[in-house]
Amino acid sequence: MNRLSPDDDDARYIRRLFLTLGVAALAATLYFTGNLLILAFGSVLGAIVIHAIAEIFEERLRLPAKPALGGAIISVLAIIIFLGWLFGVEFRTQVNVLVTRLPGILAELGAQLSSSPVGAKVVNAVRAAFAGSRVAQDIGGIAEGAGQFVLNALLVLVGAIFFAVDPKIYERGFLLLMPPSKRAVMEDALLDTASTLRLWLRAQLIQMTTMGVLVGLGLWLVGVPSAPALGLLTGLSEFIPYVGPLAAMVPALGLAATQSLHHVLLTVAVFASVRIVQTNFITPFVTSRVVAIPPAITLFAILAIGAVFGLFGLFFSAAMLVVIYTLVRSLYLRDTLGEDIPHARHRTLFDSAGSPRE
Repeated sequence: MNRLSPDDDDARYIRRLFLTLGVAALAATLYFTGNLLILAFGSVLGAIVIHAIAEIFEERLRLPAKPALGGAIISVLAIIIFLGWLFGVEFRTQVNVLVTRLPGILAELGAQLSSSPVGAKVVNAVRAAFAGSRVAQDIGGIAEGAGQFVLNALLVLVGAIFFAVDPKIYERGFLLLMPPSKRAVMEDALLDTASTLRLWLRAQLIQMTTMGVLVGLGLWLVGVPSAPALGLLTGLSEFIPYVGPLAAMVPALGLAATQSLHHVLLTVAVFASVRIVQTNFITPFVTSRVVAIPPAITLFAILAIGAVFGLFGLFFSAAMLVVIYTLVRSLYLRDTLGEDIPHARHRTLFDSAGSPRE
C-alpha cells in the first residue's frame, strides 16, 4: 500500500476543499472583474442578435451564410447609427430641453415634498438609498466621463462582431474545458440558452416597439413636449422590465409639469393605459412561447443583478435572468432531476460520450 495515497476520507476532504476553493475563486472573479464579465455577456447577446438577423436574411432573401452574416452586421451598425442620428440631430432640441429642465424639475419636486414632515422623510430616504447604490455611482461615473461609457459600448459592439463571425470556436473551446462526460450535457444547455435568448429578444423587440409607439403617440395627443423623444426613450427602457419603464416616466412627468398639473395627470393616464394594453394583450401574446418567470422573481433578480454589476448589469439584467432560468431548467431540472424537458435540436460539436464529432 502506498502511504502517499490518501484514503477515502482524505480524498473526500480534498475534493470538498478544492470545490470550496473553486467557489471562492469564482466569487472573487465575479467581484473584481464584474464590469468586464458583463461587457462580455453583452457581446455574446449582441452576437445572438446578429445571427438572428442573418437567419432572416438566409430564409427570406435566400442568401448564403457568409453574405447573410455580413448583411446582418451592416444592419446592426445601421440601426445604431440611425439611433445616434435621431438623438444627436433630429431630437437634438428635444433632448436638450429634456436634459436642461429635468434637474430643476426634480429639485422643485423635492422641495415641494420636503414642505411636509412625511414628504421630507420620503425625499431623504430616496436620496440616501440612491446615493449609496452601485447604480448611482455608475451614473455619476458616466456623467463625469461619457467617454468611458462610449468606450464600453464600443467594446460590446466589437466583441459582438467577433463572437458572431466564428461562434463555434469559442463554444468548442469552452466545452473542451469541461470533463468529457459532461460535454454533451453542457452543449445541450448552451444550445437551449441560445435558442431561448433568440426568442426572448424577438419578443422584447416587439414589446419595445409597441410601447414606444403607443407612448409617443399618446404624449403627442395630450400635448407633452418632446413626445417623439420620450416615446423612443420609453421603448428603449422596456429592455429593463419594471425598472426601465418607471425610470422613463420621470422625464415625461417632468416635462409635463412644465405645462400644467393637468398635463401631468394626462401623462400618468397615458402610461397607465399603455401599460394595461401591453400587459394584457401584447406581452402574453409575444412571450407565451418563450419563458414564464414569475414577476416577483423577475423584479428582485433584476435589482440584485444591478446591485452586483452596476449600470451595465442593470441594462443586461433581464437577459441574464433568462440565461440563469434556462440553465437551471436544462442542467438541474432535466439532467439532474430527470424532468421531461426536450433538448434543443441542433447539430452538436460533441457526441454523448464527450468526443468531438468529425
